[in-house]
Amino acid sequence: MSPSAESLRITNPATGTLVAEVPLVAPTELPALAGRAREAQCAWGKLDIATRSAQLLRFRALIAERADEIAAVVAAETGKPLAEAHATELFLVLEGITHWAHNAKRLLATERIRPRLFKHKRVLSRWIPRGLVGVISPWNFPFAIAVGDAVPALIAGNAVIVKPSELTPGSALLAAALWREAGLPPEIFQVVIGRGDLGAALLEHVDMVMFTGSVATGRRIAMRCGELLVPCSLELGGKDPMIVCADADLERAANACVWGALLNAGQACLSVERVYVEAPVYDEFVRRLEEKLRTLRQGGPGEGADVGSLTSASQLEKVACHVQDALARGATVVSGGKRTPGRAGLFFEPTLLLDVDHSMECMRDETFGPTIPVMKVGDVEQAIRLANDSSFGLGASVFTKDWRKGLRIAERIRAGGVCVNDCLVQAFFPNAPMGGMKQSGIGRRHGAEGIRKYCEQQTLVVDRLGLRSEPFWYPRSRTKQAWLRGAMRLLYGRPRARPA
Repeated sequence: MSPSAESLRITNPATGTLVAEVPLVAPTELPALAGRAREAQCAWGKLDIATRSAQLLRFRALIAERADEIAAVVAAETGKPLAEAHATELFLVLEGITHWAHNAKRLLATERIRPRLFKHKRVLSRWIPRGLVGVISPWNFPFAIAVGDAVPALIAGNAVIVKPSELTPGSALLAAALWREAGLPPEIFQVVIGRGDLGAALLEHVDMVMFTGSVATGRRIAMRCGELLVPCSLELGGKDPMIVCADADLERAANACVWGALLNAGQACLSVERVYVEAPVYDEFVRRLEEKLRTLRQGGPGEGADVGSLTSASQLEKVACHVQDALARGATVVSGGKRTPGRAGLFFEPTLLLDVDHSMECMRDETFGPTIPVMKVGDVEQAIRLANDSSFGLGASVFTKDWRKGLRIAERIRAGGVCVNDCLVQAFFPNAPMGGMKQSGIGRRHGAEGIRKYCEQQTLVVDRLGLRSEPFWYPRSRTKQAWLRGAMRLLYGRPRARPA
């Protein structure tokens, strides 16, 4: 690739220091890059799935060997702790490659369909790669999502061009370098660096789009893909509720809440963003949250911290605005509530908000930051009603010692994934569908659809008898017409009454 003269300056959000300068790719360069990808895909797509899977396992081995290097790059450009980069970014990719490599052949196997009529026809349904897939990935999990969304597309036989966020391009660039180092065809997995105009231009050159990001950008992508008749899969925002029932194990619920709300400084689509607690256990649950928040360590990537920094100044400003809006409308800050003192980077204190309600932005709009707004409810029915009072529907969680009761509650929540006595964990299961309802997205990553969406479905029909003519073919003789009418009455007419 011949980069344009302009470049991006990438800084560490936890320290403000320069991490790298990365050359940009101009939109005018995409036709040539896409052309090379399509040419290489012709050969890649002809390989059998077992061969492609074996090559991806080589890539996996190199990722595992270079895990420390990858985690360092991820942490430097996101501000997340090194341990978190290992536990989420790397684990998700390694497990994802393993799953797809071992299951793609089964999920994309040609299926024999047995028609009810026309038994003399052999009918097959097969999956074929779309060709060139565009992956537009976000900044919050720059390695896990960029690579994780590309892997099933690659094993399915596609070429992939990844356009990562301009805030965190280094992780995807390192993935492309490791791909080449593993001896895999470079044109099959390419990374292009640019701003929003490059992402918009990419839509014009691909056969399918996988986008993860905001609702506003997802809507624009869906509109353009609709005009182009290019399929798209969108994983958008979330405002995930947690319901804590009166009979919950409060220690487990509190531990899950703190982790689920503060993972990646709250910058995760599946973050716990609002908590509804039944009145009898509200005070005790809040006490436990306060206690746990006091023990958390916040710091930069190499400081052994639990919670890192936010990744962008605009995100820091949004979190601060949500907290200020809540305070102006009557909420109470019990812990945190401001930028972390003594820190030059984009740190915001883990914040516990009480006396909240749905008039506040922190309970309606995606915060994407280290806040835990907790609301007291009278009963489970009120909690379910409030959990569903949202334009988002990505994830949710329910805590109760009666798991059957938990399942009954979960089934009433309008979200793509609901955990009982757990949270966020659905992201770690590549064999289970993951996606959203309502404005949280279209389509699923993971599960069967997670790889089949990168394919076209083709039906093949073979005649096995070789008759000179078929009943529906010309000419339409009176004999054929009478035969067809009789067949329709026999097959679809009213059933004859049985003798008494």
